[in-house]
Amino acid sequence: MRFRTRREFLLNSSKLGLAAATSALLPRMAWGEAMGLPPGIQLYTVREDLPKDTPGTLKQLHDIGFREVETAGFGKYSVKEFRQLLDDAGLKVPSAHLNLNAPDLGPVFEQAHTLGAHYATSSSLATGNMPRRPAGATGPRPEMAPLGLEGFTKLAAQMNEIGAKAKAAGLQYAYHNHNYEFEKMPDGSYGYDILVNKTDHELVKFEIDCGWMCAGGADPIVYFKKYPGRFKMIHVKEFEKMDHATVSLSDRPKGMNLGQGFIDYKPIFIAGKKAGIEHAFSEQEDPFPVSQMASAKAAYAFLQASS
Repeated sequence: MRFRTRREFLLNSSKLGLAAATSALLPRMAWGEAMGLPPGIQLYTVREDLPKDTPGTLKQLHDIGFREVETAGFGKYSVKEFRQLLDDAGLKVPSAHLNLNAPDLGPVFEQAHTLGAHYATSSSLATGNMPRRPAGATGPRPEMAPLGLEGFTKLAAQMNEIGAKAKAAGLQYAYHNHNYEFEKMPDGSYGYDILVNKTDHELVKFEIDCGWMCAGGADPIVYFKKYPGRFKMIHVKEFEKMDHATVSLSDRPKGMNLGQGFIDYKPIFIAGKKAGIEHAFSEQEDPFPVSQMASAKAAYAFLQASS
């Protein structure tokens, strides 16, 4: 089954060599740096390979050079079995994307503990409340209505509740963005600012998806400086050059291999290091130029270019 989005991957889950990939990236990689952090990857990147051969895919990621992964579902395995496969592959899980819209978060937090994760991260709370896409459906995704001031305020309250429950469970809650959070508010600010300003600084941390933030017209560097201490992780993602910012889930930019799109990561990495970013996970959206694993190799080369 082909998964078009992380949400579909979560709901449905219960060759180029490195030299060739690296060669294509050299013009942009010359200034790349990975903030001195262990190279990480969000497993959504290999969402088609993982169900076919989970142990083999995890081992390939380790062989490429990745040492940290962020999970997004466990496929046919129990969380305990999945943890064992990760251990066998030599991969650590500092953060797990989990279904934090679940009515009972106790079992969800137990998944995070089983994985050895510190961060219990929501891939997207608002889109998680949308109607489920029928299995096998094709074509554009249903559009999500703008949240507006009231919607973002309610979302912030939900985040505080999750954060309090996560703390009680010995975990740290983190919120991962897409592009819809950069909907403009009446005062000209973004909905994302409401989420940062109206959530408890200790209970709620943020994982900036740099690709989606830039696609929405915002700048990670501005947020690192504006809200010190709130950002602990980033997704290193690339899109093709865009002629307009988009906050629509249906108006999705095309994913690109790292170093091949429009985002200048050099200043982002410099600012992120100063801001205290703890983990950086590469991630990629469709389409993949060759294969998901080839793109994972290109991502590792990009992250390690100057380390």
